[in-house]
Amino acid sequence: MAVSHRGAISFGLVHIPIGLYTATQDNDIHFNQLCKEDGSRIKYKKICSKCGKEVSNEDIFKGFEYEKDKYVILTDEDFEKAKTEKDRTIHILHFTDLNSIPPIYFEKTYHAIPESGGDKAFELLRRAMKEENKIAVAKTVMGTKEKLLALIPTDTGILVETMFFADELKEAPKEPAKPAVSDAEIQMAKALINAMAQPFELEKYHDEYRARLWDIINRKIHGKEFVIEPDEIKVDVVNLMDALKQSLEQVGAKQ
Repeated sequence: MAVSHRGAISFGLVHIPIGLYTATQDNDIHFNQLCKEDGSRIKYKKICSKCGKEVSNEDIFKGFEYEKDKYVILTDEDFEKAKTEKDRTIHILHFTDLNSIPPIYFEKTYHAIPESGGDKAFELLRRAMKEENKIAVAKTVMGTKEKLLALIPTDTGILVETMFFADELKEAPKEPAKPAVSDAEIQMAKALINAMAQPFELEKYHDEYRARLWDIINRKIHGKEFVIEPDEIKVDVVNLMDALKQSLEQVGAKQ
């Protein structure tokens, strides 16, 4: 697996060389866009707006438009000059509790893997955070962007979560209404929640839609039809209490 980012974790005077490796992968089924008339691939080209010629990636620079049609060009060297020594490391700002960070802040997950000479300090940090039930909040620059990070200890290593900054989050368009609910409804809802409670085991969950889509693709390749099995007939229940009771009965029957 290729390393996504190399750097070092630093806190106090401790310096731990690490590499970051992506912790998730894209399993989506990808499609090409085709011309409806003859089924040929639709291609996209990078065209110069002035001369109309196709431009290769090697001939493209980053530019900031400071006035209409006026740009200042930035090179890779310019981006490097903007980095301080702290930017070149994963600099731990402080430690905190995991539940103090709302899930909406998390963006992408990486495995932090110690590099040569960093194993003992890495294990020391992982174990100390794990035993104290703390995570680290840190910052670094990845590519051309500063990233806010959460370093989360696990039983086997450290996960690094990139996080959004506060000004990158959107407010909800409106707050949900909070109509009054009765004590009986609350108790019934709690009973249903407890009846459906079970440990989280990731291996239990599979992308069923993707599996059906693959089935359709394979059947089409071999000229076969795909028949969708009808879902179970569901009866609409208008009364909330009746819906909770019936749901509880169904869970009990399955168990």
